[in-house]
Amino acid sequence: MRIITFNANGIRSAANKGFFAWLKQQNADVVCLQETKSQEDQLSDPMFRPDGHHCFYRDATTKKGYSGVAIYTRREPDEVRTALGWAPFDDEGRYIEARFGKLSVVSLYVPSGSSGETTVSQRASPAGTSVFFTKPSTSV
Repeated sequence: MRIITFNANGIRSAANKGFFAWLKQQNADVVCLQETKSQEDQLSDPMFRPDGHHCFYRDATTKKGYSGVAIYTRREPDEVRTALGWAPFDDEGRYIEARFGKLSVVSLYVPSGSSGETTVSQRASPAGTSVFFTKPSTSV
């Protein structure tokens, strides 16, 4: 299974710069996107739902056009989770997880810590510095 990640710095801007043409060449089974910077209702153009992919977005709910993550998958996941249960990440659209049997793939956008006191404290908290481990599965 080929899994790739991409910081879009705005999915609409990335689209205008050739992201979706690049994506077609990657032959990825799962694509994790960070910093989509849009609301899903702004992504009605079919280009934001590439052929052959199941597309899942998690938008910021408190700051429109801020952060946001997505996952594109060739195989439909068994489950998609869009919350950690921690408001600073959930409200800013920083977490989405696709589950495929015993495998979980997470697109996580962690604050850089350079934006001010709040993001520094988020990064320093236990939830902001978690590393996600999964037990390898022999069949995916």
